[in-house]
Amino acid sequence: MKIVFLDSTAIPSHIPIPRPNFEHEWVEYEHTSPEQTIERMQDAEIAVTSKVVFSREIMQQLPKLKLIAITATGTNNVDLVAAKELGITVKNVSGYSSVTVPEHVLGMIFALKHSFVGWIKDQLTDKWVENKQFCYFDYPITDVRGSTLGIFGRGNLGKEVGRLAELLGMKVLYAEHQGATTCREGYTPFEDVFKQADIITLHCPLTETTQNLINKETLGLCKKGALLINTGRGPLVNEIDLLAALESGQLGGAAIDVMIKEPPEKGNVLMEAAKTMPNLLITPHIAWASDSAVTTLVGKVTKNIEEFVATGK
Repeated sequence: MKIVFLDSTAIPSHIPIPRPNFEHEWVEYEHTSPEQTIERMQDAEIAVTSKVVFSREIMQQLPKLKLIAITATGTNNVDLVAAKELGITVKNVSGYSSVTVPEHVLGMIFALKHSFVGWIKDQLTDKWVENKQFCYFDYPITDVRGSTLGIFGRGNLGKEVGRLAELLGMKVLYAEHQGATTCREGYTPFEDVFKQADIITLHCPLTETTQNLINKETLGLCKKGALLINTGRGPLVNEIDLLAALESGQLGGAAIDVMIKEPPEKGNVLMEAAKTMPNLLITPHIAWASDSAVTTLVGKVTKNIEEFVATGK
């Protein structure tokens, strides 16, 4: 059986991927462009990928393909309807980042509340060295304890972020769905979360109803100076509206680990703004990527492949 890993650089090179326990041929490519997918998968039964797109058109030209093993949770890169119609199984992985993503969120909260980026960037220009006082006060420092955290998405990650936040002395609000006619127990109405939260963090899936969840209208509901964190999906946030809210002071800061297009194009408005705005923190989609999380991930990918070969599902 031939297995082709189409984008191996999605996994850190120092973490080995365990090979399946059946006879197989393993082929690996660092990157695969859309034009290369069909050629590279022509004789393969199993595709391993993180972000390579499998459209209906592509899958129709791969008669041997039986399984797409995704090295991530999101399946947006695969036409799931077409895959089902064509008899192609799609398996993703969940639950591997339940420690590292919440820790990344907390790190972002502290970085914004204590203005770490501004202080650290200053030292590249010797600002402290040239100061006449033992310290200076150019950037705001506010406490994490006592802040209200609004969480959009109450899955494993959202709940763990909430648990850790409460241990730090934060008040936690879980947002009800937008447009919901009733509010479930343990949730707060959608608009009220924006109005009450000092910090908003996104952990909801990307769907037609959550795309552009953060936009000019919802940002306008926020407390002036609130903070936004996105480690979920890039398209949850309208990047132009986010920048406008930061420039106007409606948002006091933002920390994002995901973008609408990844990698972002040169000249992306947020990437350019981050060069000069100390209250805009960007990390390159690595909230999930602690060594322990990646090790768990690749183990689950291999297990998915082995289960499929053993059972056909």
